[in-house]
Amino acid sequence: MNFLEKLSKVWKENDTLLCVGLDPDISRIPQHLREFEYPIFEFCKEIVDSTHDLVCAFKPQIAYFSAESAENQLEMLTTYIKNNYPHIPIILDSKRGDIGATADKYAIEAFKRYQVDAVTVNPYMGYDTAEPFLKYSDKGTILLCRTSNLGAGDIQDLLVGEKTLYHHIAELAATKWNKNNNCLLVVGATWPNQMKEVRDIVGDMPFLVPGVGAQGGDVEALIKAGQTENGTGLIISSSRAVIYASNGIDFADSARNVAKNLRDSINQYRTYV
Repeated sequence: MNFLEKLSKVWKENDTLLCVGLDPDISRIPQHLREFEYPIFEFCKEIVDSTHDLVCAFKPQIAYFSAESAENQLEMLTTYIKNNYPHIPIILDSKRGDIGATADKYAIEAFKRYQVDAVTVNPYMGYDTAEPFLKYSDKGTILLCRTSNLGAGDIQDLLVGEKTLYHHIAELAATKWNKNNNCLLVVGATWPNQMKEVRDIVGDMPFLVPGVGAQGGDVEALIKAGQTENGTGLIISSSRAVIYASNGIDFADSARNVAKNLRDSINQYRTYV
């Protein structure tokens, strides 16, 4: 089963578009976990266990692991998810963006070392950047398109001829670069108007949607702008609002409560067919 098939299946089985981002800041995880040999793994594992039936994907952010020399704990985490919840896709949020042999190594890092189902990629060096990932036809390559950050427009709104750069990226992802039907796009929740424009360009291509929760993206607006005709097409990611709902003993239960409320909030605006 390839990534998109796996994603489509879990959208339906778990009745959810929610993705929980795993951004484990060692200074914010509960104090009692810091006594463990692998505190980052223990924190993420409990979040995964408490939310697995509410999500369509988990998205570990590699910087939070590498900053603490905890890449081994990321490997432990992805192995744990694959062994215990093999139906749930794992997206490695690494935003790699290089060419040639270096890009090949980044693809090996994501798909062989961490064994994830999809990875985020910065496409701004061109097709050479994406091709080493796209050649893994069973995996997803999620290209930055119109991101959720405040400065997104500094670059992404620049004109290429008569169209914006993010329109150009969307068109490439939907056509020339999508030979294996494994392209996806990052489109931020904070820009529903731009999301609608991108949806009109790429059809049913799934979007990874950051910006809900701590960044303040409007759930109703993004669903109406980005969902496909069958009420899917979105991987709506929330990280800090979920995983840091509490820093006490009850942190996993609190994370579940926030995730459930967000899942339910998303679902009330979806079109079901």
